[in-house]
Amino acid sequence: MADLEPEPAADLAARRTPFAGESPEYSAARRDLLTEEIELRRHIERVAAQRRALPPGPVIRNDYDFIGENGPVGFEELFGDHDSLVVYTFMFGPERVRPCPMCTAFLGPLDGNAADILQRTGLAVVARAPIERLIAFKLERGWRNLKLYTDTTGAFGRDMGSWTESGDNPGYNVFTRDEGVIRRFWGGELGGTQDPGEDPRGAPDMTVLWNVLDTIPAGRGTDWYPSLAY
Repeated sequence: MADLEPEPAADLAARRTPFAGESPEYSAARRDLLTEEIELRRHIERVAAQRRALPPGPVIRNDYDFIGENGPVGFEELFGDHDSLVVYTFMFGPERVRPCPMCTAFLGPLDGNAADILQRTGLAVVARAPIERLIAFKLERGWRNLKLYTDTTGAFGRDMGSWTESGDNPGYNVFTRDEGVIRRFWGGELGGTQDPGEDPRGAPDMTVLWNVLDTIPAGRGTDWYPSLAY
């Protein structure tokens, strides 16, 4: 049976149930906004499908060395039993007194979902700081499910474009494994892609913090960033 064409977004939005006590002006504006939200959802789905359809990415030829909470591991071991692997490079180098608050704001919610994510894919957080400092920070934050690793030689982060001469940068990369061949399937590319007045960000934004703040009247703002302590 042929796929059914989706209804126009405006038609779906027109069937919304009004909030109690809303004015006609609010109803019209909320209906217009809902139309755009439906179109946005559909566009996100199209982008995700386009991402999944990427041709094979570049082969990873290095077997990088890491130190995890239970000792040394090689890159392929990070996959576990999965054929895909998500790696986040964490801005926490040995020269930093404290890690990046923005990275930490991203990793906190990720820890909450890590046990679920690990049912579908490998997941690892890599930083340059010694594993002892990573474990100590994990305990401080109350993280339970994230798997943290030290990039012992820095080779992994350098090859991924995260560790540079000017400092560490965050990174989100996805890898695939097929019959022993590991490829870089997809990676976030933030630098230089933002519009004027914006901080670097991807789309969709995977940080829960910003998604929540984007729903309030003041938005995420331009003069506030998360902190490691309040």
